[in-house]
Amino acid sequence: MKITEQVKSLIALTLREDIGNGDHSSRCCIPEEAHGEMKLLIKQDGILAGVDVAREVLRQVDERISMELFLSDGTEVHKGDIAFTLRGSSRNMLTAERTLLNFMQRMSGIATTTREYVELVKDTGVTLLDTRKTTPNMRIFEKYAVTVGGAQNHRFGLYDMMMLKDNHIDFAGGIEKAIEAANDYLKDNNMQLSIEIETRSLDDVARVLKHGGVQRIMFDNFTPDQIREGVKMVNHRMETEASGGIVKETLHDYAVTGVDFISIGAFTHQIKSLDMSLKAM
Repeated sequence: MKITEQVKSLIALTLREDIGNGDHSSRCCIPEEAHGEMKLLIKQDGILAGVDVAREVLRQVDERISMELFLSDGTEVHKGDIAFTLRGSSRNMLTAERTLLNFMQRMSGIATTTREYVELVKDTGVTLLDTRKTTPNMRIFEKYAVTVGGAQNHRFGLYDMMMLKDNHIDFAGGIEKAIEAANDYLKDNNMQLSIEIETRSLDDVARVLKHGGVQRIMFDNFTPDQIREGVKMVNHRMETEASGGIVKETLHDYAVTGVDFISIGAFTHQIKSLDMSLKAM
């Protein structure tokens, strides 16, 4: 993962939240000059993610802590594996421990869940996407973990793509008015953004196709048969995306409809963190 200034800032905030005015548990019983070694022990099978984030956590706590890396992001890990070892101030390694684990456990959990979904549709050619259903201030980490798992990112936020959803359409006065307003807005502000519009029925799909002016149609809460029909109607004139109510058990049924993309909110908001621990050696 690229450690940008934004990433550094978010990690600093997380450390500040945890450390406060000091790690008194470590200070009270470990001499300042004490040095030791620790290992990141994997306790559950899955996909590893967040190594670079862990390295940055350590750097911000104590840049003298060294890491010997054995397993990198995207590696399939198993219970008992050691991802890396650390050497340095015993106090400072313990101070960094929980923040490091919080990032890596959640990111690895997301990568693991994503990989499970990706494997289910690898024979179909469909592209799986994440959503904006992320933990506040954790989006950059969670969306990166999705890519480690093998899926792709949808828009990052409200600013990098226009998505005209049901509420936008209803407030705007209908599909046609929403599309016209979006294109007028882009022209008036000299902006270039892709426009995606949500449809709730095949009639909505027909209206979008007749009007034009968007790059992608979302089939929201359609059945696989409805999506198959919608894909035929679109006939490659626009990108197509399926979303809503799609679970692991039905994913393959949706993937074989011919739709280009399937967005899965569960990648980031219905996952279980991967179990691991940082242990003294």
